[in-house]
Amino acid sequence: MSTYKLNYTVLQSLLLRFTLISSAFLESIGNGDANSTCSNPVNGFSELSSLAQSEKAVQELLIQQTPMQATDDHLIEFSEALRTVAKALRGSAEGKALAQAEAAEWKRRYELERSKNLVLLHKEPSNGVCADEFNSQGMDHSAKSPRLHVQENGKSGRYSMERICAHEVLQDGESNSPNNKLKRKASFKLSWGCKGQANDQHKKDIVSFERGNITTADRSSKQISLTWESNPQNVIIFTKPNSTSVRILSVEMVRWLRDQKGLNVYVEPRVKAELLSESSSFDFVQTWEDDKEISLLHPKVDLVITLGGDGTVLWAASMFKGPVPPIVPFSMGSLGFMTPFHSEQYRECLEAVLRGPISITLRHRLQCHIIRDKARHDYETEENMLVLNEVTIDRGISSYLTNLECYCDNSFVTCVQGDGLILSTTSGSTAYSLAAGGSMVHPQVPGILFTPICPHSLSFRPLILPDHVTVRVQVPFNSRSSAWVSFDGKGRKQLEAGDALVCSMAPWPVSTACQVESTNDFLRSIHDGLHWNLRKTQSADGPRDT
Repeated sequence: MSTYKLNYTVLQSLLLRFTLISSAFLESIGNGDANSTCSNPVNGFSELSSLAQSEKAVQELLIQQTPMQATDDHLIEFSEALRTVAKALRGSAEGKALAQAEAAEWKRRYELERSKNLVLLHKEPSNGVCADEFNSQGMDHSAKSPRLHVQENGKSGRYSMERICAHEVLQDGESNSPNNKLKRKASFKLSWGCKGQANDQHKKDIVSFERGNITTADRSSKQISLTWESNPQNVIIFTKPNSTSVRILSVEMVRWLRDQKGLNVYVEPRVKAELLSESSSFDFVQTWEDDKEISLLHPKVDLVITLGGDGTVLWAASMFKGPVPPIVPFSMGSLGFMTPFHSEQYRECLEAVLRGPISITLRHRLQCHIIRDKARHDYETEENMLVLNEVTIDRGISSYLTNLECYCDNSFVTCVQGDGLILSTTSGSTAYSLAAGGSMVHPQVPGILFTPICPHSLSFRPLILPDHVTVRVQVPFNSRSSAWVSFDGKGRKQLEAGDALVCSMAPWPVSTACQVESTNDFLRSIHDGLHWNLRKTQSADGPRDT
């Protein structure tokens, strides 16, 4: 038998073996038997090893071929097709294993949440609200944690800062009417679905049951206010760099806070150097030296003051990887969507804030992390990133369109083909998302803005998703180029084929002080900053209908 026939026979046997393996693998994917696969973890990897061995055998066979044998076009075409199919099946097997691991993790979290709710159900108070004790981690200092009130129709009631538990049992009361001959309506209970312990933080309202009607508390008429239980003692100031007016104001404000209010003042190392160059009497100002000390800022600081624009507020919020103290933002920049206070009246403003109560805006943040395709364990994922405005995925310097697969929880949303995608908070709705065609949203509306950047489809319109979902954006394996992701315009990272970005609402909002109240400040900012709907008034002396 010639060498050509021998090689062809070997290829036929390899093809038969490859067909059997791929058929069994596709059948296992079609059946969706996750339990059997999870119970036998070697199954998926044995398939992968068999495919790898087959592909390796084909490669060795092609290398051993003589030039005369390589001229056979059919044989070369068959070998290339075999490599492509092996690569595709190997990628599918890896995706299946990753999906099974993710499903197992969600199941574990669901069981933990279910057992927790069953325990709390027996301890439920009469009013149906379970308020956890305030997390005291990092709050052990002279000023106690502030109390949050929700004002409605001129009245105020004390609400917990943490959350309302997700196990309220809502029942119908007995009818007291003696003439009521109708049968009692069936009672039921309403509960919030939970995917993990962190998602308990997002419960906002109590759903009430009365005579078979489901109603919710009117959120539109509520304004959150903050009242100090004891006087603040420690203040930190963040300033806009390279600004003469900001530097002059910071010198004046630091001295006033120390001499007139007796507060301990923290500043950035750069600002402390500027103050000491101004006068040696500023040696009382405190600062930090490294990132480890920055993580300890929250238990020391009662109040944050920013001097600059919205970028300074973003910088101040990024310094806190968990809870953020209340922020008093002064406008000294070009736009002021988050900076309602004027620097000229800083004494009156700070006196009112330190005295309290003050109205605040709870600005939601996104919690994002990247899952690399090369990572095989959870501990290999990168650290979480917290963003106050938006996370942007774009094509970078590549000339190709981005190809991004988007999922909302376990549901496929769409495949983004264009310049990129923006996942924005409602506070960031007036930033990059607005420039890309997204809507302006009140900052206290809980939601995630899903805005495409120059999509290659006229029907691709922006979306607003609820705040409890988890959005996953993945670069597919067949993508022609990689993508780039940035967080609030910083920390730019590359996403290769198979990498995924996972975003959900963070449990720690950023509370900013209001000059009047949240809605008033928001409307004034879009009128002053964007000149929203500004036009000449129509003349009244034109023709009229008779």
